[in-house]
Amino acid sequence: TATLTYDTLRFSDAPDFPETEEPVWILGKNYSALTEKEELLDDVTSRLWFTYRRNFPPIGGTGPSSDTGWGCMLRCGQMIFAQAVMCRHVGRDWRWNKQKPQGEYLSILTAFLDKKDSYYSIHQIAQMGVGEGKYIGQWYGPNTVAQVLRKLTAFDQWSSIAVHIAMDNTVVTEEIRRLCRTGSCEAGLLCNGHAGASESDIPWKPLVLLIPLRLGLSEINEAYIETLKHCFMLPQSLGVIGGRPNSAYYFIGYVGDELIYLDPHTTQLSVEPSDSGDIIDDSFHCQHPPCRMHVSEIDPSIAVGFFCNSEEDFEDWCQHIRKLYLTTGALPMFEVVDQLPLHLSNPDVLNLTPDSSDADRLDRFFDSEDEEFEILSF
Repeated sequence: TATLTYDTLRFSDAPDFPETEEPVWILGKNYSALTEKEELLDDVTSRLWFTYRRNFPPIGGTGPSSDTGWGCMLRCGQMIFAQAVMCRHVGRDWRWNKQKPQGEYLSILTAFLDKKDSYYSIHQIAQMGVGEGKYIGQWYGPNTVAQVLRKLTAFDQWSSIAVHIAMDNTVVTEEIRRLCRTGSCEAGLLCNGHAGASESDIPWKPLVLLIPLRLGLSEINEAYIETLKHCFMLPQSLGVIGGRPNSAYYFIGYVGDELIYLDPHTTQLSVEPSDSGDIIDDSFHCQHPPCRMHVSEIDPSIAVGFFCNSEEDFEDWCQHIRKLYLTTGALPMFEVVDQLPLHLSNPDVLNLTPDSSDADRLDRFFDSEDEEFEILSF
């Protein structure tokens, strides 16, 4: 993987955004490149941008102090998850004003710094990945980084987010409702003082929904392209993590047949907070026009993300997806069902807990998806 320094990607050196009458979609927002270019670029710049870093504390105390060459998918996982945490705490419409980070934004940024005690640091992701069979410094696929981030949210009580990873191209609404009801016990009984309460009385945890998909064998099936593009139009969109074989990107939108993405393949110096906790955050925001790639060039292994802040948000998302498939005739990338289909359930496992009902499917996915993503070549 090519290594660039931050200095090689100055705003003036990068190709400008195209002058086009086609709508530009960025994470559920629609812009005109002709009349709203400043607002468009401001939106892109306000996304948290995580890249390779060097000179951070060694992972695990004796491990690597840079992730150049191996951490691109981990950085993309950080970016899609940072977008969810931003939506959770400051809202989708928050904009970076280049002033000293403070308040909730400072807390969000701190959670992703390159140090072992940050919730979503490269250190935490790499070490948690060991439990998923990935040694530190090994390349991840989109599904592995999604699984690791799901586990890390358990430690982030401030965000209090429920993460659901939909396996087998199937979103089961019953599983999600059970997960997001914070008072639910493992056996489906009510607890935490909620015994006897109706389900609607139990608080709903904000949902991060990640859907690992394989949209073809060695290249993306063109039949899925319109559906993929439509995902960036939904107000719940967190974007897509994927890329080319062994080279990951964070896709945040599209214009025409080009996907718009943030590229982690830039090595920057690790950022240390000051003694007072202040952070210089310029390098966490991409201050040049975003990169673009023709949609047909992406590897077929991706993970699509959505954030639903409330149950109403989730219901709205379900309606959007069902309407998309009914009205456009687009080829579905995944299906939304109320209950787990019989052919996907495991009849040999009884008394399943809410979060382990897909354990068998996870094992099968780990065995195939990431390895295929890594070894594909054109």
